[in-house]
Amino acid sequence: MTILDTPIISRIRRNHGLEHATLNILSAKYPTRRLAGYSFPGGFFVLGDVPTDDLRQTAAQALERLNAGERRLAIHPGCGTNYLTSGFIAGLLAWMGLAGAKSKRDKLERLPLVISLVMFGLIVGQPLGPLLQQRVTTSGDPQGLVIADIFPIRFGGFSLHRVVTQDGN
Repeated sequence: MTILDTPIISRIRRNHGLEHATLNILSAKYPTRRLAGYSFPGGFFVLGDVPTDDLRQTAAQALERLNAGERRLAIHPGCGTNYLTSGFIAGLLAWMGLAGAKSKRDKLERLPLVISLVMFGLIVGQPLGPLLQQRVTTSGDPQGLVIADIFPIRFGGFSLHRVVTQDGN
Protein backbone atom coordinates (compact mmCIF):
# COMPACT_ATOMS: atom_id res chain seq x y z
CA MET A 1 0.00 0.00 0.00
CA THR A 2 1.38 3.39 -0.99
CA ILE A 3 0.43 6.76 0.45
CA LEU A 4 -1.79 7.29 -2.63
CA ASP A 5 -3.85 4.28 -1.54
CA THR A 6 -4.57 5.52 1.98
CA PRO A 7 -8.30 6.16 2.42
CA ILE A 8 -8.15 9.97 2.72
CA ILE A 9 -5.70 10.48 -0.17
CA SER A 10 -7.64 8.02 -2.33
CA ARG A 11 -10.88 9.93 -1.67
CA ILE A 12 -9.27 13.27 -2.55
CA ARG A 13 -7.76 11.84 -5.76
CA ARG A 14 -11.08 10.29 -6.83
CA ASN A 15 -13.00 13.48 -6.03
CA HIS A 16 -10.35 15.47 -7.90
CA GLY A 17 -10.81 13.20 -10.93
CA LEU A 18 -14.60 13.57 -10.78
CA GLU A 19 -14.24 17.34 -10.38
CA HIS A 20 -12.06 17.49 -13.50
CA ALA A 21 -14.40 15.25 -15.49
CA THR A 22 -17.33 17.47 -14.48
CA LEU A 23 -15.43 20.64 -15.42
CA ASN A 24 -14.31 19.17 -18.75
CA ILE A 25 -17.92 18.41 -19.70
CA LEU A 26 -19.20 21.77 -18.36
CA SER A 27 -16.49 23.64 -20.29
CA ALA A 28 -17.72 22.06 -23.51
CA LYS A 29 -21.29 23.16 -22.71
CA TYR A 30 -20.28 26.66 -21.56
CA PRO A 31 -17.08 27.52 -23.46
CA THR A 32 -17.10 31.20 -22.49
CA ARG A 33 -17.77 30.74 -18.75
CA ARG A 34 -14.99 30.91 -16.23
CA LEU A 35 -15.18 27.78 -14.11
CA ALA A 36 -12.92 26.37 -11.42
CA GLY A 37 -12.97 23.63 -8.85
CA TYR A 38 -11.52 22.57 -5.54
CA SER A 39 -11.53 18.99 -4.22
CA PHE A 40 -11.47 17.68 -0.65
CA PRO A 41 -12.20 14.31 0.98
CA GLY A 42 -15.97 14.91 1.16
CA GLY A 43 -16.41 16.01 -2.46
CA PHE A 44 -15.59 19.13 -4.41
CA PHE A 45 -16.65 22.69 -5.14
CA VAL A 46 -17.49 24.04 -8.58
CA LEU A 47 -16.93 27.80 -8.75
CA GLY A 48 -18.80 29.64 -11.47
CA ASP A 49 -22.30 30.46 -12.59
CA VAL A 50 -23.87 27.13 -13.58
CA PRO A 51 -27.51 26.10 -13.09
CA THR A 52 -27.75 23.55 -10.25
CA ASP A 53 -29.84 21.09 -12.28
CA ASP A 54 -27.34 21.24 -15.14
CA LEU A 55 -24.44 20.66 -12.72
CA ARG A 56 -26.32 17.72 -11.20
CA GLN A 57 -26.80 16.13 -14.64
CA THR A 58 -23.25 16.91 -15.73
CA ALA A 59 -21.64 15.49 -12.58
CA ALA A 60 -23.75 12.31 -12.95
CA GLN A 61 -22.67 12.06 -16.60
CA ALA A 62 -19.03 12.62 -15.62
CA LEU A 63 -19.23 9.85 -13.03
CA GLU A 64 -20.91 7.51 -15.51
CA ARG A 65 -18.24 8.19 -18.15
CA LEU A 66 -15.40 7.67 -15.65
CA ASN A 67 -16.99 4.38 -14.56
CA ALA A 68 -17.21 3.41 -18.26
CA GLY A 69 -13.43 3.84 -18.56
CA GLU A 70 -13.01 7.40 -19.90
CA ARG A 71 -10.04 8.04 -17.58
CA ARG A 72 -8.72 10.98 -19.63
CA LEU A 73 -11.68 13.07 -18.39
CA ALA A 74 -9.88 13.20 -15.02
CA ILE A 75 -7.08 15.30 -16.56
CA HIS A 76 -7.79 19.03 -16.89
CA PRO A 77 -5.56 21.63 -18.59
CA GLY A 78 -6.39 24.29 -15.97
CA CYS A 79 -5.43 22.14 -12.98
CA GLY A 80 -3.21 23.71 -10.34
CA THR A 81 -0.90 20.69 -10.64
CA ASN A 82 0.12 21.96 -14.09
CA TYR A 83 0.94 25.44 -12.78
CA LEU A 84 2.70 24.11 -9.70
CA THR A 85 4.85 21.74 -11.74
CA SER A 86 5.98 24.37 -14.27
CA GLY A 87 6.46 27.00 -11.55
CA PHE A 88 8.50 24.66 -9.36
CA ILE A 89 10.80 23.60 -12.21
CA ALA A 90 11.22 27.20 -13.44
CA GLY A 91 11.89 28.48 -9.92
CA LEU A 92 14.39 25.71 -9.18
CA LEU A 93 16.27 26.41 -12.41
CA ALA A 94 16.28 30.16 -11.69
CA TRP A 95 17.71 29.49 -8.25
CA MET A 96 20.36 27.19 -9.76
CA GLY A 97 21.21 29.85 -12.36
CA LEU A 98 21.85 32.39 -9.60
CA ALA A 99 23.69 30.00 -7.27
CA GLY A 100 27.06 31.39 -6.30
CA ALA A 101 26.38 34.90 -7.60
CA LYS A 102 27.53 37.22 -4.83
CA SER A 103 27.08 40.75 -6.10
CA LYS A 104 24.24 42.49 -7.87
CA ARG A 105 26.50 42.73 -10.90
CA ASP A 106 27.06 38.94 -10.92
CA LYS A 107 23.31 38.42 -10.72
CA LEU A 108 22.63 40.94 -13.49
CA GLU A 109 25.22 39.30 -15.74
CA ARG A 110 23.49 35.97 -15.25
CA LEU A 111 20.06 37.35 -16.13
CA PRO A 112 20.10 36.04 -19.75
CA LEU A 113 21.05 32.58 -18.44
CA VAL A 114 18.32 32.68 -15.77
CA ILE A 115 15.68 33.77 -18.30
CA SER A 116 16.73 30.92 -20.61
CA LEU A 117 16.61 28.41 -17.76
CA VAL A 118 13.18 29.62 -16.65
CA MET A 119 11.82 29.34 -20.21
CA PHE A 120 13.27 25.84 -20.47
CA GLY A 121 11.65 24.96 -17.14
CA LEU A 122 8.26 26.21 -18.29
CA ILE A 123 8.52 24.19 -21.51
CA VAL A 124 9.61 21.01 -19.70
CA GLY A 125 6.92 21.47 -17.05
CA GLN A 126 4.04 21.55 -19.54
CA PRO A 127 3.93 17.80 -20.28
CA LEU A 128 4.89 16.87 -16.71
CA GLY A 129 1.83 18.54 -15.12
CA PRO A 130 -0.73 16.28 -16.83
CA LEU A 131 1.49 13.27 -16.12
CA LEU A 132 1.52 14.15 -12.41
CA GLN A 133 -2.25 14.60 -12.51
CA GLN A 134 -2.65 11.15 -14.04
CA ARG A 135 -0.29 9.39 -11.65
CA VAL A 136 -0.50 11.36 -8.41
CA THR A 137 -3.08 14.10 -7.88
CA THR A 138 -6.18 12.62 -9.57
CA SER A 139 -7.72 9.22 -10.16
CA GLY A 140 -9.78 8.43 -13.22
CA ASP A 141 -11.23 5.38 -11.46
CA PRO A 142 -14.07 6.41 -9.11
CA GLN A 143 -13.95 3.01 -7.33
CA GLY A 144 -17.58 3.12 -6.19
CA LEU A 145 -17.76 6.86 -5.54
CA VAL A 146 -21.33 8.20 -5.60
CA ILE A 147 -22.73 11.73 -5.66
CA ALA A 148 -24.79 12.19 -2.49
CA ASP A 149 -26.00 15.75 -3.04
CA ILE A 150 -25.25 19.12 -4.61
CA PHE A 151 -25.77 22.39 -2.76
CA PRO A 152 -25.78 25.82 -4.44
CA ILE A 153 -24.05 28.60 -2.51
CA ARG A 154 -24.39 32.26 -3.47
CA PHE A 155 -22.55 35.31 -2.12
CA GLY A 156 -23.96 38.37 -3.86
CA GLY A 157 -22.88 37.92 -7.49
CA PHE A 158 -20.54 35.02 -6.69
CA SER A 159 -21.87 31.52 -7.31
CA LEU A 160 -20.51 28.12 -6.37
CA HIS A 161 -21.78 24.62 -5.67
CA ARG A 162 -20.70 22.02 -3.15
CA VAL A 163 -20.82 18.51 -4.57
CA VAL A 164 -20.93 15.94 -1.76
CA THR A 165 -19.64 12.45 -2.52
CA GLN A 166 -19.62 9.17 -0.62
CA ASP A 167 -18.09 5.76 -1.07
CA GLY A 168 -20.84 3.49 -2.35
CA ASN A 169 -19.02 0.25 -1.65
